[in-house]
Amino acid sequence: MRLFIALDIDDGIRERITRFAEGVRGFAPDARWVRPESLHVTLKFIGETPEPAVHQIKQALGTVASGAIEIQFRDYGFFPSAKAARVFWVGIAAGPQVASLAAAVDEKVAVLGVPREEHAFSPHLTLARATRGSGSSRPQKGDDGAKRSFQHLQEKLAALPAPEFGTMMAREFFLYQSQLSPTGSKYTKLARFALN
Repeated sequence: MRLFIALDIDDGIRERITRFAEGVRGFAPDARWVRPESLHVTLKFIGETPEPAVHQIKQALGTVASGAIEIQFRDYGFFPSAKAARVFWVGIAAGPQVASLAAAVDEKVAVLGVPREEHAFSPHLTLARATRGSGSSRPQKGDDGAKRSFQHLQEKLAALPAPEFGTMMAREFFLYQSQLSPTGSKYTKLARFALN
């Protein structure tokens, strides 16, 4: 099973982000756009996991202690950089709490043998990915087509005010299963964990 851990987002914020994406998607028609129902804030990507380990992961995540987190969704950006754009994302402002939650999650699953994160946590919502290359956020040799995927979009966005999508209180996080298909990934919630 392919697993990850994430925060879900409120329906009102999802709708505003969806309208924004629909309004700009024509400026990057070659990109792979994320379906609205798939929008989430990834805390930890686990990857392929044998089914018997899922119960252990659920138990470990049940011991994560964190309070509810206020999260503001605004602005946008590109990974790894605007000049070498491979991912178009919506920004998140939440103070240190989201990073602390991601670190706690990372710590709990590391005990079970899941590799620790190598990079600093950068909360965001992925809206689209460039279609060429490996899907990695690192620039690939001969990747000019992928870089151009977002060039027209960047030019259009530069003329618009920075978008604000709203603020929510995250009161829970989820263990998800990701199932890959030709039409895009399908995400299923396997377990819910409260943020008290």
